[in-house]
Amino acid sequence: MSRNIIAILRGMPPSEARPMTDALINAGITKIEVPLNSPSPFNSIAAMLDQAAGRATIGAGTVLNTDAVAKLSAIGAQMVVSPDCNPDVISATKAAGMQSYPGVFTASECFAALRSGADGLKFFPAFKLGLDGFAALKAVLPADAATFAVGGVGPDAFADWQQVGITGFGMGSSLYKPGRSVEDVARIAAETIAAYDEAFDVT
Repeated sequence: MSRNIIAILRGMPPSEARPMTDALINAGITKIEVPLNSPSPFNSIAAMLDQAAGRATIGAGTVLNTDAVAKLSAIGAQMVVSPDCNPDVISATKAAGMQSYPGVFTASECFAALRSGADGLKFFPAFKLGLDGFAALKAVLPADAATFAVGGVGPDAFADWQQVGITGFGMGSSLYKPGRSVEDVARIAAETIAAYDEAFDVT
């Protein structure tokens, strides 16, 4: 079962790529991104793609330009996540056959992203937008638009966000931060999945 949770491994060194991949997949998280401002991110992504062997969708975060999209496509990445809504990045991502999750905050950005072919909308920083802000935007978005709350939203708030219509979450420092052990990440990932399943009534 694939849940709409994106693990954000900001700051992860390549030496942790393979064990972290297995830990997250085994816990039930099958969307994983390594932000490009991490150490040697392309090496980490390549190692994770090899380790996952088709069991997860692996890609990059903090993707700001089409040059980075081309490099990701060349190593076989499957997903591009950005902090902003850049139609050129979205279009290049889709042309390369990868999934696109741009960052948005306003109605204009949401619709610009969808018109450019985005697979899902990353509401960032979600804690600043808040439940009321998201609910207002959700009312005007296409009913089938995939929406992810990213930034300051932990498992204890999953149920509240689900009630206003969010369809997924991006988990950053609450899940992974440099120096956190694979075992601790595995435990937090399992707790995150349990909270998601309860909020979305996954059985």
